[in-house]
This record gives sequence, structure tokens and C-alpha cells, in this order.
Amino acid sequence: MPTGDGLLARVHPPLGMLSLDQARAVAQGARLFGNGHLDITARANLQIRGVTETTRAPLARLLTEAGLGDRRADGGPQRLTLSQPLAGYDLAELIDVPALARAIEAAALNIPELPAKTLVVVEGRPDATLPDADCIVVARDRARVEIAIAAAADWQTVLTCVLENAPAILTALLNAFARTGRRRMRDLSDDERARLATTLRASGLAGSPCPSRGRGVVPFAPAAGLRTRPDLQILALDAPFGRCTADSLDRVVSAAQTIGADAIRLSPARGFVLLAPANAPAAAIMAELASEFIVAPDDPRRSVDACTGAPGCASGSTPTLADAACVAEMFRPLAQQGWTAHVSGCAKGCARPGPADLTLVGTQGRYGIVIGGAPGDEPTLHLPIEAVLDRLGRAKTVGLAAAFAPNMARPNTGRDGRPA
Repeated sequence: MPTGDGLLARVHPPLGMLSLDQARAVAQGARLFGNGHLDITARANLQIRGVTETTRAPLARLLTEAGLGDRRADGGPQRLTLSQPLAGYDLAELIDVPALARAIEAAALNIPELPAKTLVVVEGRPDATLPDADCIVVARDRARVEIAIAAAADWQTVLTCVLENAPAILTALLNAFARTGRRRMRDLSDDERARLATTLRASGLAGSPCPSRGRGVVPFAPAAGLRTRPDLQILALDAPFGRCTADSLDRVVSAAQTIGADAIRLSPARGFVLLAPANAPAAAIMAELASEFIVAPDDPRRSVDACTGAPGCASGSTPTLADAACVAEMFRPLAQQGWTAHVSGCAKGCARPGPADLTLVGTQGRYGIVIGGAPGDEPTLHLPIEAVLDRLGRAKTVGLAAAFAPNMARPNTGRDGRPA
């Protein structure tokens, strides 16, 4: 995929996990065949930036030899399922999530014309919050799962079924979805959703209907920091705004070796999770990595999403990564209250397609301001980054909406709206 800093190579680790050798191969590929920068996505995938037409073939060979090559050649999803980074180790899980995810991947691998961005979340905790997806498979107890599909603003539960029938039912559901020609399940009409349910009932595999699910309360991914259990230490390292370097990834591999972690788990929080024995020097490792990764749950950067922006993305007109770091520091009082922000280089909103409490949309070197909306929504006003930061300073006392009201008085500003 072409971007402002060259081609973008997407890496889809099976089940969101890299062996240490695979992680070394990704770092080597980014260093030798890209510009040394990596993105960690909200789907727990990796992107190698700065690839060229000359280096794309040797990079593909390197990744394939490491077991990270593409699985399908028809444009379908290279990785269909997403599960939480602690899947298989979370004591609250009612089912074997990795086994179910592998079975769904295998069963759905050959579905023709399945859109590339199709995503199925597999979750073993009934009360977990869930990321945006096309479909979810969530444990209701140790023998049954609930299957729901994305609707306009929530999940519409299709049915519950016994655990062993879930892969076949998902295959029937995804086949029916592919035939609609829609790109995402949330785009389906009410009639199309009803026909999907009818298809499942006609398959003879369907279980019983149940009410549409509510929102969970348990976080899907562990917050940045170190958690300890009697049997395990959990190290969650978030990459600031989802960006790290090949050298940083190599240091994560070295850290994993030091503490005895056998794999690097990618997190939808756009970072890495390591699992270490109880007696490993995990605290010392976290301290060593603190200069390159977010290692504290109250770090305000965790509340701010940002895309690559200019100059790395051809669609961006603002340096979103640099600006997001400034926004995060000013946003700290609001982040402590659970508020979220998004600094987007354009209206596509790659880092966060959905709404945030404050969304900044780059356009012609300034930012369109959207309060409580998404990047594609109409901005209420446009400001340079200096004016954004000035208003954020006021937001902690007057509130976000008032601080960014179009008629907010702006004393001591120049003709371009920048503070004098």
C-alpha cells in the first residue's frame, strides 16, 4: 500500500502473537527493507513503513520464511479473528479462546469474496468490553457462545449455540455476508441482517435466539504497566500513538529473553504484552523500556489516538504525531476523567474511525474541531495547533465544549488565529 513515506507492508501475526524469532525477523525487515519505523494497529497487527518497489520482494521472502507470509491471495482477510492479549491465560475466561479462534480461522479461510477488513472478535469473558468488529463470538458459559453482528450503533445478537458448532455457524454467516457485497456488517440494511439470520436457521446449525447484548465492563486489553499474579507477571507496553522503531522492537525481544517470555503478544491498545514467570525481574525490565514505551496506566498518551500524518502519509497536511504529543500533555486533566482525543491527519480517521470526545482533523495545515464526533463529521471551526493547545488549557476549567465554542473570545491572537 503506497503512503507518503513509501509503501506500507502489513504483517498479520496468527492470533496476534510473534515468536521471538519472528519478532527479530520483523525488526530486521523494517531496518533492511523499510525506513525502520513500525506501526502497531488497533487490530493487533504490524505495519512496516518505507518499503520500496525494490525492497518489497525481499521483505516478503523474509516474512514468509519466518512464517508471517500472506495466507490468501484473493484479497480476503489475512487474519480474521481478534482476541485479547491474555487469551489462554486469563483466569476469567470460560472457554479456550485460542483454540476457538484457530478453528474459526481454518473454517473461514476459503470463503470467497470475503472483504479484506472483515473482523471477528473471540472473547471468553462474558462481561468484557469489545472493540469494533463485524461479528463477535462471546462465551455465555463453559459450553455455549453467543454470536452477534454489528448494527448501526450496537451489537445485534443472532443466536447462542454450543461451543463446538461455532466455527461452522460462523462460516455459514460469513459466506452469507460475503454474498451481500457489503464491505462491513455495520453497513447491512435491516432486511439484509434478517436474511443472514434466516440463512443460519436454514443451515440446521443454528442455536437458540437471545436478546441483544449490552456493553461489558472489563477492559478488552490490559492497561499499560506491570501486573502480578502468584503464578505470572504481565508486562503491558504501549507504543506511543502506535509507533515504534525496529531497534525498539529488538529491545522488546531482548527483554522477553531476559524474563523468560516465550512470545510477544500484540495488543489492540497498540503495544506489546509479555508474560513472565513470577520470579523474573519484570520491574527492572519495565523501567529500562520506559523511555521508549508507555508503561503507566495514567499516561495521558493512552487517551489520545493519532495517525502517521505528514510527512509520512500523503493524505496528511499536519504533523499529527508531534502535535498529538503536545495535545496529550495538555489533555492530561481530561484524560484523568476518562475523556478521549483523536488527532487525525485527514477525514479518513485511520487511527480511530469512530467518535472521540475531542477530534482534530487535519486540513491545509490546520485542524478542524469536532466535539463528541468522528473525523468524517463536520467541524465546528478550524484552528492552528497553537490555538488548539491554548483552548485545551482553558478546557480544564470551563469544559471541553465551552473551550472550543466557535464564539469563544480569543484575545491576543494574530491574523491567522495563532496566539500572538
